[in-house]
Amino acid sequence: MSEFVSFRSVVDSSDCDFLGHMNVSRYFAACSDAVVAAQSEMGLTADDMRSGRRLSFAVVHADSHFLAELSAGDAIFMRTSVVEFGGKSLTFRHRLFRAADGKEAFHTLFKCVLLNLETRRAETLPEALRAKALAWVEEGYTGMPGV
Repeated sequence: MSEFVSFRSVVDSSDCDFLGHMNVSRYFAACSDAVVAAQSEMGLTADDMRSGRRLSFAVVHADSHFLAELSAGDAIFMRTSVVEFGGKSLTFRHRLFRAADGKEAFHTLFKCVLLNLETRRAETLPEALRAKALAWVEEGYTGMPGV
C-alpha cells in the first residue's frame, strides 16, 4: 500500500466563497485533518498530543496546486502518501478528488516536522512511527529534493 484514504467529506455551502466554489482555506483544513489521521494511523493519537507523549506533526512547508473547482454538494476524498523521510520530518503528498467522477481537484506536498509540544522543537522520528510510515511510501516519486 503506497497511499490511503485519509479524509472524506461533502462540500457544504459554508465551505464555499462568494465565487461559488470551495474556499482555499477548506482545502488546507482537509489536509490538516488528513495529517492528523495519518499520524494517528502511525501511532500518534489525539491522547498522545493532549497528555501522552506530547508529539504532533507540524507543517513547515507546502507546495500546492489547484486543478479543478469543487462546489457545494460535491462528495470528496483525499489520498495521502509519504514521499520523503528525514531524521525529524516526513513529507506527505495529499491528493483531493471529487468522488462522482474521480477528478483530482487539488494536490499538495506538506513537509512536516515531528514537533515536541512542550519544547516546541523538532524531535527525531521514533522507529515505530517510521516503520508504520514506510507502508505509505509512494514508489517512484522523485518530485521533492532531499529533506
